[in-house]
Order: sequence, then structure tokens, then C-alpha cells
Amino acid sequence: MSGPHRTVQPFSDEDASIETMSHCSGYSDPSSFAEDGPEVLDEEGTQEDLEYKLKGLIDLTLDKSAKTRQAALEGVKNALSSKVLYEFVLERRMTLTDSIERCLKKGKSEEQRAAAALASVLCIQLGPGLESEEILKTLGPILKKIICDGTASIQARQTCATCFGVCCFIATDDITELYSTLECLETIFTKSYLKEKDSNVTCSTPNTVLHISSLLAWTLLLTICPISEVKKKLELHFHKLPSLLSCDDVNMRIAAGESLALLFELARGMESPPLLVDLGKLASISQCLIFKDFFYEDMDSLTQMLRALATDGNKHRAKVDKRKQRSVFRDVLRAVEERDFPTETVKFGPERMYIDSWVKKHTYDTFKEVLGSGMQYHLQTNEFLRNVFELGPPVMLDAATLKTMKISRFERHLYNSAAFKARTKARSKCRDKRADVGEFF
Repeated sequence: MSGPHRTVQPFSDEDASIETMSHCSGYSDPSSFAEDGPEVLDEEGTQEDLEYKLKGLIDLTLDKSAKTRQAALEGVKNALSSKVLYEFVLERRMTLTDSIERCLKKGKSEEQRAAAALASVLCIQLGPGLESEEILKTLGPILKKIICDGTASIQARQTCATCFGVCCFIATDDITELYSTLECLETIFTKSYLKEKDSNVTCSTPNTVLHISSLLAWTLLLTICPISEVKKKLELHFHKLPSLLSCDDVNMRIAAGESLALLFELARGMESPPLLVDLGKLASISQCLIFKDFFYEDMDSLTQMLRALATDGNKHRAKVDKRKQRSVFRDVLRAVEERDFPTETVKFGPERMYIDSWVKKHTYDTFKEVLGSGMQYHLQTNEFLRNVFELGPPVMLDAATLKTMKISRFERHLYNSAAFKARTKARSKCRDKRADVGEFF
């Protein structure tokens, strides 16, 4: 009779157990699945193939090798981003939560990022409810600790900030927990506020990417806060946020501009917005933004700053950054001055969604960042996201309709090749004409 089994320590320097290694030997290279995602299985295999491979990847999240754990986490995340597997995830949520918790606690930067990214997608799969609440209850304190840990990797803290915001948006049913999360994120991005009155520019630092993610996560959570809390946050931040528009990091300027546009939208939607200025101190009432009972002083200064960013022509800035910035701030300026939002249309399958507000745009952008190319599929089939964007129940399509909508990888290859040949031929003709003209003259 064999002796007692020793306890497996997946993160120790000891070898993994024979049982675990024999079970996972068929998945020794999870990176292949992490890169390709479930697309190949979706076209050439079956749902059972996908679930079988995912089971192996979940086992590998406890592997001895950090590289293997990271690749397994990324593989599971990519699969769950591209497919809605509610029942599969529901049965294994405790195992997945345990793996994520271990990787966040004991992993290094890239492993922590992969674990946090998977946590976000896990909550998106499950939607609001007891299961997601338990995940947030388990992972929330760990995420908060990493976000506030000055010795942790900036990239890991950045991903954890986004994850914390997304999971709280989905799962929190405790208003005090929501407020606590807001305060945690505030302590991070407010460090980018101008500290000296005579300073005109906020210089970016290695922490700027963390501040941007914290600001965007904070803004997302503000959209689900009660009006009373929104008022408090407006009073605290409305006058300080414009200082971020002077940051020399284009992404911070854009994040600050879009957040300001969203705050103005929230303020205008309140029945009794806060009074943010003492009217007795104003030289001219025309210098304020006034709607209902809401006042914003020094409106001229803000609009001048926004207009300057919308027409920025500084030569020391990259052309790509300037184009992106001008496009965003033209919309932000219209939102502040004219209360206007340029409606965008998102197509997914046979459906369309109209993004007609800054709140809706910011929510869409956040989930698109998490889900990547799987966003369209989730909009079609994920009941939670469809409820968020008020799309109603998923549209049921028969197999014939789905087949006509689907293009195989080979057909895409042929189409892209034909398009490339056509473009090459058109460019060649254009060059020939220029040569003829040159010879003529």
C-alpha cells in the first residue's frame, strides 16, 4: 500500500505532483491557445473541444512554471472574451477564483496582469448576482492592495485598477463598497493634479498610465452612483480635473477631457445640481456656465483650453497624437458649449447600437478594452451587456442565417488577397500615369 500523498504546492520550487502533471501533459504549450483563442475551434471543431481544452488550461493555472501559468491565464481569458460560456464558467467559478487569487498574491507583474484581466472577463461572463459578488469579495481586497502598493509593478497596478472598476461596476451590491472603491481610485489619479499654482504643465511620469486607468475606472463607477454622491464628487473634482488637460501625456489629456464631458453630462441631468461658486464673488455672471441650479465658474478659461487642444498645432508633438487629440476635443468642446454628442453607430451581427451620450460611450469603451475583438459577440449574446446597453433579449438566429453571416478563414484569406492585388494594381497604374506626365514635360 502506498504512503500518504503529500500536499501539492503549485507555487513552490518543488515538482508538481505526478497526478497533476499526467493530467495536464496534453496541454504543455498553452501559449498556442492564448495566441489563437477559440477561433480555430469555432470553425473546425466543436463546443466540446473548446471546453475540453479550457479544462486543461484551468488546471495549468496552478502549474509550477510562472510562464505556463501566465499563458494558461491568457488562454482562458481569450476564450471567455470570444465566447459566452455561462454554464461552464458557473461550474468552475470557485476554481477560477482560487487560481486568480493565487496568481495575484504570488505572481510577478505579467502574471498579475493576466490574472486581473481574467477576473474582469469572469465577472462579465457571470453578470451581476451572488456569484460575481463573491468573486469581488474575494479579489477586491487583493486588487486594492496591489493598486496602492508603491513597490508593485506599474503595469500590474494599472490592470488591477481597470479590473477593480469593472468588477465593482458589475458585482457590487453594497453602496459603501462602491464608495470605498471610488476613494481608492481617487487617491491614485489625484496625484496628477497640479500642486503648484505657478506651474502650467503637469509632467508625465511612469505612474501616469496608472493614473489614467484609475481616472477612467473612477469615471465608470460614477455613472452608477446615486445623485447625492455624484454631487459630492462634482464639488470635489470639477475645479481640479481641468489641470490634467495640461499634462504632457496625450492619453492623460484625452482621458481628462472625456471625463470632464461626462461630468458635465451628469451635472446637467441632475434635478438639483450643486452650487459650485459663490455668486457674490463673480465679476460677471457671463463667465459662468449656468443650467438649472448648477454654476461652473471660469467657463471662459475652460473653453479656451478645450479649444486650444481641439486646434493644437504644436510641432513638438507627434502627428498621430495631434490628430487623435483634435478629434476628441472637438467633441468635448461641443459637449461643454452646446450640450451636443456626435452619435456613433456600432454594428454587430444583424443589429445596431447607437451611442448617443458620454456615459454610454465611456461604458462601451471600457468593456471593449477588456473584451477586445470579442466585444461584438458579447453584445449579441451576453445578457448582462445587453441589459447595460438596453438592447433587450438576444436575437435568436437560425443556423442558415448564422452560416450566411459567417466567413471562413480561407474565404477571408482569398478576399484579402484579392483586395491587396487590386490595390497594388491601382497604385501601379497611378505611378505609370505620373511617369508619363513627367516624360511629357
